[in-house]
Amino acid sequence: MKRLTAPFLMAVGLLAVLVLTFLVFRLPVFESLKLLSDGAFGDRFAISRTMVKATPLLFTGLGMVVAWRAGMYNIGGEGQFIVGGIFGATFAKFAVIGGSHIPPWLADIAILITCMVGGAVWAWFAGWLFVRRGVAVVISTILLNFVALQLLGYCVSGPLQELKRQIPLTDTLPDAVMLPKPSPQMDLHLGVLIPIFCAALTFVYLYRTRAGFRLRLVGENPFMARANRIDAGKVQIQAMLISGALCGLAGGVEYVGISGQLGSDFSQQWGFLGIPVALLGGLHPLICIASSVVFGGLFAGSENLARFTTAGATLVYVIQAIAVLGYVGIKAYLDRRKVSNV
Repeated sequence: MKRLTAPFLMAVGLLAVLVLTFLVFRLPVFESLKLLSDGAFGDRFAISRTMVKATPLLFTGLGMVVAWRAGMYNIGGEGQFIVGGIFGATFAKFAVIGGSHIPPWLADIAILITCMVGGAVWAWFAGWLFVRRGVAVVISTILLNFVALQLLGYCVSGPLQELKRQIPLTDTLPDAVMLPKPSPQMDLHLGVLIPIFCAALTFVYLYRTRAGFRLRLVGENPFMARANRIDAGKVQIQAMLISGALCGLAGGVEYVGISGQLGSDFSQQWGFLGIPVALLGGLHPLICIASSVVFGGLFAGSENLARFTTAGATLVYVIQAIAVLGYVGIKAYLDRRKVSNV
């Protein structure tokens, strides 16, 4: 019952945030809530949009969960997402596009694995800087986000640019290589199932394995971990590798599931938006599934809201910011109660 208290309070708090946000923007509350819910879950097209938007949010949210549980405050999901996409597009350019004989299903797997490697390498560097050189993870991951953005701009205007060299985009993936879709009328693809599977694996890893226990111990008390002869630095670097791999995989699924090519606007801030998903999920992999659906629904619903009201899609960012502040407040309150009851 205690485990459900925080998520319940967060759900009630999120609803209150929605109502207050509508009031501040002078929008009719009930009509706005209806437009928001219709845009998120009103029909199969709305549900499709919600699930598609929830997919990268869940991936990056899980990445934050693993890193933050190890005490590594990874703010670099955006950069790891982008670099994962760059690695995948590089592999696709030289091994898939242009008459390759690789079966489509094998090409998909290879691209996704390559994306995971790219994200993991980018996150590993930040972990190495922290463990070996004492550079704060928050600082290094934020700065690496900007490096990744510049790298993306260089790649789509240089070595990965489309064959005609006319616009800053990569070549489009063949339709056969794109992830299968239940309906050509919707963006929904089979890749939306992958992060749910990853969430289950992350839960098992964190709470049912010795490696996961060591990771959480290092995050809670690195001094105790060292006293028990656990190499805290090694565990933290491993956590960053897993975190980066999940964020890179998010970029891969976005690449082979939705965009089919890379441009300078490849990421829609998914790496940053994974942070509130992880926080409102209580840094728990399974609760993050619900959290990602909520935020995916907010994005999908806000598009519908923008069609009929003066509010734009940026309303979601306001709601997320207030929701994160609310999370911090609720968590501080629950922590104080826990300490007072000891």
